[in-house]
Formats: sequence, C-alpha cells, structure tokens
Amino acid sequence: MNGSLEDDLRPPVPDLTRRECVSALGAASAAAGLDLAAVAGLAAPAEAASPAQTVLVAVRINNTKHDLTIDPRLTLLDLLREHLGLTGTKKGCDHGQCGACTVLLNGNRINSCLTLAACVDGDRIETIEGIGKGGTLDPVQSAFVDADAFQCGYCTPGQICSAVALLSEARRGDASFVTKDLAQLGAVDLTDSEVRERMSGNICRCGAYPQIVRAVRIAEEQETSR
Repeated sequence: MNGSLEDDLRPPVPDLTRRECVSALGAASAAAGLDLAAVAGLAAPAEAASPAQTVLVAVRINNTKHDLTIDPRLTLLDLLREHLGLTGTKKGCDHGQCGACTVLLNGNRINSCLTLAACVDGDRIETIEGIGKGGTLDPVQSAFVDADAFQCGYCTPGQICSAVALLSEARRGDASFVTKDLAQLGAVDLTDSEVRERMSGNICRCGAYPQIVRAVRIAEEQETSR
C-alpha cells in the first residue's frame, strides 16, 4: 500500500488552476445570490458625492483661510494631502495608531486620519508646513536636527507636531500617566519618562526614540532659557 488509510479515504481534490478556481467561486456566488467582494471582505469603492451631498467648510490652515466644498466623508488627512497639496502630513496606518498624520487643531494635537474635514469648520489647523515661520525652523525642528532625531524621516512631521503640542501641554501643567504629583501647579518637569509617555502615540519604525526624547528635552531647555 503506497498511502495511509486516511489518504485512501480522503476525497480526490480537483486539479484546478487559480483562474479556474476564482471563476468557479464567482459562478457559485452568483448562483447563491452572494456579493463575492463582501464575502472576501473587500469594500467596493465609494461613489463620488453629488453636489446635493456636499458640505461647505471654512477652515484656516497654516494661517490661510480656505472656503471649501467637500464630500462629508472626506478625512482631514485626505483634504490636506489630496486636495490642498500639503503632503508633509503623512498617511501611515490610517487607523489612528501610528501618529504620522498628527496635526494641530486649535493648538491641540490630533490624528487627522480619524478626523472628518467637515468637523473642523471654523477651526484653525497647523501642519508641519506651518510650524516654521518665514523659512526659519521652529526651535523644535532645530532640536530634531541637532539631536539627529530621525532616520527615514517618514514619521518626523507627526513627531514634530506632537512635540510642539507636548511643550504647550507641559507649560500649562497638563498631567500625564507618569506625572507623580497630580496636584502640582505650574509647568510639568519634562523628565525622560514624561517625554516618552507623552510621545507614545507617535511610532518611529526606525527606532530613533532616544534621539526623539533628547530633541524634546533640548527644545524645552532652549524655551526655558529664553
């Protein structure tokens, strides 16, 4: 006997090519009234919104006012990148988990991939393109250069926007998970632990975390000395 009893009892498998298999599945799905794309977990591309389905948004981005007519399903990230050409804000995970798309909304950091553009009507947005003024690097940007706090650079715009907001949060005394004295008044002492915790929403796949922490500390020291 060449095979085991289990092999002898196993039903024969048809010798199908991949194309023949896909065609057979399609035919079977059609016969059963199934949406093959839905079964496979693939969403059909969304249709463009008709004029009756669009919304008007007035938003100030990097100190420039924009009056826009947009699809209400459009994210702030895609508005910035695809409609306004502000490609410094990066699309990483597109699920709010990596921080590459971080921008400032009225001075507070947000994940632009999770924010609908229609929800920022009347608000003030600052992207990495607006951090420096008049061609001069912001102190946080300079600190990232001085500390060599990047490698591939893909996450760097989000890291810098997050660090700018972090310094503002620490100045006004916002506590983090590792802040020891929650009752303290005034600015928070930005230890390495504080910086790591506050920057934990921004992932660097190159692993430049020690340099990023150092860059934030340098920026804080420069800010304090001014």
